[in-house]
Amino acid sequence: MNHELIFSLAGVMAMAGWVALLLSPLIPVWSDRIAGLVLPGILSAGYVVILFGFSTPGGGFGSFAEVSALFSQADALMAGWIHFLAFDLLVGAWICRQGRRDGLPFWSVVPCLPVTFLFGPAGFLLFQLVRAGRGLAVGRHPRHPPPSSGRHPSCG
Repeated sequence: MNHELIFSLAGVMAMAGWVALLLSPLIPVWSDRIAGLVLPGILSAGYVVILFGFSTPGGGFGSFAEVSALFSQADALMAGWIHFLAFDLLVGAWICRQGRRDGLPFWSVVPCLPVTFLFGPAGFLLFQLVRAGRGLAVGRHPRHPPPSSGRHPSCG
């Protein structure tokens, strides 16, 4: 397995998804499909192939030492990296969709995207803080629902 090639291809796919999210005010439906379905689906398929197609003797998830041993193997490390790329992109797509549903302006959502791209859970937390600052809570309906056209200034 050419790990450098797979690393590069997975990174380019993930970056395409993040660009789609940044363009989501202009292409909301396509952004949702590209970044929230198609690219995470492709990355997930690659993850499954690596996870089940290549043996990774040693290591496990029962202790820190086992996880450390597991990720010392190139195939497991590659699967882990693709796992991060796919799930961070899914969270970014969710942030855009939820921001749109909540009626948040794009300028208040967009800082959460690079934080999610770089630091995953910290971007999710930042988005929750943005929502809380606007008086929104998880599970509450937005004060201003998006227009019926499906387009809204927040993430499209």
